[in-house]
Amino acid sequence: MADDYDIHVSVETHYLDHRSSPNEDRFVFAYTITITNYGKVGAQLLRRHWIVKDSDERVQEVRGDGVVGEQPHLMPGESYQYTSGTVLETPVGTMEGSYQMIADDGAQFDATIPLFVLSAKQTLH
Repeated sequence: MADDYDIHVSVETHYLDHRSSPNEDRFVFAYTITITNYGKVGAQLLRRHWIVKDSDERVQEVRGDGVVGEQPHLMPGESYQYTSGTVLETPVGTMEGSYQMIADDGAQFDATIPLFVLSAKQTLH
């Protein structure tokens, strides 16, 4: 059954220097997410849950329907990509979370968004 529901999430991050104000503790990041269905069953992304932490251990939890106003449906082998952003009060932080999915057969499951680093210092990846 595990092979039926196999959603993979990959992330690329970018520090947006031109939108940030380090003197005001405002560090703006963009992230591009690619969601790929490696499973055997089509699935739709219903909701998202993010845990965003800065280096001072401040935590923001973000929950909502879909991503960037959409609830994409992915057939086996299909990918969906979108770009979004977040603002931190420190130059380094992390994000992780999950997408709540519903498969075409009615099964609901979570797709893990692996922990990734946001860094104004372009030495971390």
